[in-house]
Amino acid sequence: MAEIVIVPTPAEAGALVAEEILSLVRRTPDAVLGLATGSTPLPVYEALRARRDEVDLSRVRGFALDEYVGIDPAHPESYRNVIFREVVEPLGLDPERVHVPDGSLDGISHAGADYERRIAEAGGVDLQILGIGTDGHIGFNEPGSSFASRTRVKTLTEQTIADNARFFDSADEVPVHCITQGLGTILAARHLVLLAFGEGKAEAVAGAVEGPVSASLPGSAVQLHPHTTVVVDEAAASRLTRADYYRYAWAHKPAWQGL
Repeated sequence: MAEIVIVPTPAEAGALVAEEILSLVRRTPDAVLGLATGSTPLPVYEALRARRDEVDLSRVRGFALDEYVGIDPAHPESYRNVIFREVVEPLGLDPERVHVPDGSLDGISHAGADYERRIAEAGGVDLQILGIGTDGHIGFNEPGSSFASRTRVKTLTEQTIADNARFFDSADEVPVHCITQGLGTILAARHLVLLAFGEGKAEAVAGAVEGPVSASLPGSAVQLHPHTTVVVDEAAASRLTRADYYRYAWAHKPAWQGL
């Protein structure tokens, strides 16, 4: 099963995951990170920014989870811009080493296969950062996505569009299609770190880690991975039936094991 770590605040979650990433980079200077966007991973990036002088991050490679299809690359909410604004520039990463799926309409028919090839050529993802949607999606793998799926174009649900409308002037501006790493792509990473904060994510978290494994709840795919760490605050953990055990197991975990 996934390891569940319950912390008081998102900031503490960010610090915990940042330490794991720094440890990885100390061991493997050109480590490959899977980069998520949205508000959930921001505490991780903020904690890394505060400690960027401790480790040389210039050789780190990165692959974003997804991108909107047809969005103007200059749009502030294109994930290419978001990744470079929130991750590459603050952390001093090499822009040439950080990749985002190509959501331009020209070439979209083979953009997924192109991205899969780039990930394979990099040797795969060492640590994949994930958030989870209120409907249980990870990346943009909406309910019903195949656990064997690879990077491809998906149609966003109305709920996802409504959830993401806060980043745009209106819901009408949110693109209907995206290109996203598939669940099979995500499961190929060597370590999955799923973060969730707030009461609004509690039901999705409980379903993903304690419910049945089902394509109807894509986040439940993390149960199939041999090394998954789920880091949540108390609000996001509020629906977990075995929360006391998770706290006990974390309190007694050998320090040398890390996350």
